[in-house]
Amino acid sequence: MNDQSQQEETPAYKEMRVTVTKNGPYIVSGGVPLIQQEICNDDEGYCRNWKVSKKYPVQETYALCRCGHSQNKPFCDGTHAKIGFDGTEKAGSEPYLKYPLVIKGPELDLLDYENLCVHARFCMRAGGIWDLTEKSDDPVARDTAIEEARNCPSGRLVLKDKKTGMAIEPDLEKSIVIIEYPARGEHGPLWVRGGIPVVSSDGKPYTLRNRVTLCRCGKSMNKPFCDGSHIQH
Repeated sequence: MNDQSQQEETPAYKEMRVTVTKNGPYIVSGGVPLIQQEICNDDEGYCRNWKVSKKYPVQETYALCRCGHSQNKPFCDGTHAKIGFDGTEKAGSEPYLKYPLVIKGPELDLLDYENLCVHARFCMRAGGIWDLTEKSDDPVARDTAIEEARNCPSGRLVLKDKKTGMAIEPDLEKSIVIIEYPARGEHGPLWVRGGIPVVSSDGKPYTLRNRVTLCRCGKSMNKPFCDGSHIQH
């Protein structure tokens, strides 16, 4: 029996959620699987795919660090209280979801929610997803664009099929992935997958999306979501 089947038989499966606490950790409930995955490069140095590097034992409830200073990462150890972590949520009404940049192509349209970028860099191969979208009447360009968009963990890049008007979304297991990029020594955000609700510290749910990325370094200016601030320039 695979992991997906086991989850579907668990009553808590439908109660999965991530709750942001005020100046504290993310409380994850409902038995959400926690996995560590690494971004892998191809022979040309482009980000190409993912590799599972660790699976944590399933817990009904656990707390994930969001201040970036826990000595027990990815889990919270209470350090946020000692350092006076300011975890004020700035995402508000998520205005960046309302007016994406739209790149129009012959078969695909690309919705680019730039403020959600976490620098996973899957979008740069073969000339970049923006150029590929404009050439989407070429089957190779179309397939490559779809592959790149599906690998975008934050959902910054969303492709729509012009014939159906439907978004082309990856089928993601309900889970949280700790993103690591060993080739660049980068520790990325928490990738919340499969439409798990994220609830603010004042009890208001954020927009339910198939893929979102939460800050775990404490530096984002768009808390609780990652804005790429973990990247050291």
